[in-house]
Amino acid sequence: MAERPTVELPSDVIDKYEDWKTGDDVKDAVLTDTAGRVDATNDAIVRGDSNAPGLPFYYRGKALSGAVEWVQEYRDANLSFTGTTRYFDPKVTLLGSTSAAVVYCADESKGFNKNRETGEVDRTPSDESPYVLYDTHLEKSEKGVWQTTVLTSKRGDKTCAG
Repeated sequence: MAERPTVELPSDVIDKYEDWKTGDDVKDAVLTDTAGRVDATNDAIVRGDSNAPGLPFYYRGKALSGAVEWVQEYRDANLSFTGTTRYFDPKVTLLGSTSAAVVYCADESKGFNKNRETGEVDRTPSDESPYVLYDTHLEKSEKGVWQTTVLTSKRGDKTCAG
């Protein structure tokens, strides 16, 4: 079993996972590594480090290159973020012993962009929906890590806005 990287988000950044336990050991392992990927991505964004070790640990292939680009976009814009993001309604589908799909929602209504240099927080209400539907595919690595290989998101999806 691989040792997971330590990710410590700053006190002003909270990732809140609601009902991320199913009672099934395999599905719970998939959800644990999915949450680890989310935390590692947010850590990389907050630190402005597209080479953060958590990214290649939890991502593979095109999903990894997409994550690196996402972190770099924040860095290039001189942005970080602050606040609480709520992740809820996860649905895990096992697709054999080494493959799984996870669909879940995020509520970003209490999260805000923050200027990396000044620390100023932009609390201007966005015209975009704060709800995001994530659809992911994971493959279990030889070390037993559920790595995200495909990640798509759809902001404003009705599935999450209820």
